Amino acid sequence: MTSKTMLGFGRTAILTAIVATAAIITASAAMAGECPADQRKADVRPANSTPARDVTDNVIGSIDVSKEPAKIPDRLFRLRKLVVKPGGVVPWHSHGNRPAIIYILTGEIVEYASNCAVPIVHRAGDVAIETAGVSHWWQNHGKVTVELLSADLQSDRNDHNM
Repeated sequence: MTSKTMLGFGRTAILTAIVATAAIITASAAMAGECPADQRKADVRPANSTPARDVTDNVIGSIDVSKEPAKIPDRLFRLRKLVVKPGGVVPWHSHGNRPAIIYILTGEIVEYASNCAVPIVHRAGDVAIETAGVSHWWQNHGKVTVELLSADLQSDRNDHNM
């Protein structure tokens, strides 16, 4: 092997190590903000009637998936940006028929989920998975505006719940 080839292997090994480390850091950040396993319980938190407050919800893109190869009827795959001001509330809603993935862009927000006995803190870089069996509400208790990206499969286009 030439010294040039060995240098190439060294660079590849370093690049591989950097990518692997970044993947581990990203995976651990994405797993943050989950309900602790010993706190998961069905219907442990009752519905909350606090109305929406200081939150905007804007659809930034959508696809009618009934027209795509997946042919999922009566569904809209959409990407939304939610902005929650300090003290703001995303009101109680369900994901029984509308799975979603939330990415926290900025700030820190607290989730109060029906299936978790303790509040769940989400920070910038966290991912929240919302599936059947989850009803919840969120509140920004901080002094900084929180920005979220939400991707979901909306089933009722007249349903404007967050």
